[in-house]
Amino acid sequence: MSTVADLTTQAAELIAENLSTAKTPAVTSSFQSECVVLVDLVRQVRPDIPVLFLDTFHHFAQTLEYRDRMVERYKLNLINLRAAEPKVGLWEIESTDACCARHKVGPLFSALENYDVWFTALRRDQSPSRANLADVEPFRLPSGNAIRKVSPLAAWTTRDVWRYAKDHDIPLLPLYELGYTSIGCEPCTAIPPDPNDPRSGRWQGQKLECGIHIQPTTK
Repeated sequence: MSTVADLTTQAAELIAENLSTAKTPAVTSSFQSECVVLVDLVRQVRPDIPVLFLDTFHHFAQTLEYRDRMVERYKLNLINLRAAEPKVGLWEIESTDACCARHKVGPLFSALENYDVWFTALRRDQSPSRANLADVEPFRLPSGNAIRKVSPLAAWTTRDVWRYAKDHDIPLLPLYELGYTSIGCEPCTAIPPDPNDPRSGRWQGQKLECGIHIQPTTK
């Protein structure tokens, strides 16, 4: 079994390798625990890398406050992505799929057209839908353009993430202290009813993914 030190070395090597060939890299962050760990690792190699945050107009106030605090602490190159025509409450008016498509999927896929390497904090143990996650894989955007998607923490567990954060004195989102384990938009995030499934509190159990990590069908 790999130690956190081993996993950190492997992740750092993967990050450095992919940054060495990237022309326009970016990292996405929701400022959950694994996201801030990934940003910490990537910024050690590329301090000015764009950190893409999806401002969905539905976040917890605590998430936005924490985001701003971490941006100031690490002097991050934050880029807030927003829907061209946001509609607060769309999850309730229409559906969670429609809300995620407008406020998350659309803005992110549009922004990713400007980058060639996309670092994500996905982990295989987060969900059955992520169990076969590759460390590096091509990701084709709706336009047909392909970028490289890199997941340096793919083999990490929640325990590994929290150990790294503790060892590196990284404060985590205060919502974890209230019992949340997977944190997204406030209306669609609850304390998980299944303690063995940290994502069971998302979207009222209606789905596993918002859509940003699902390969879109090209036109």
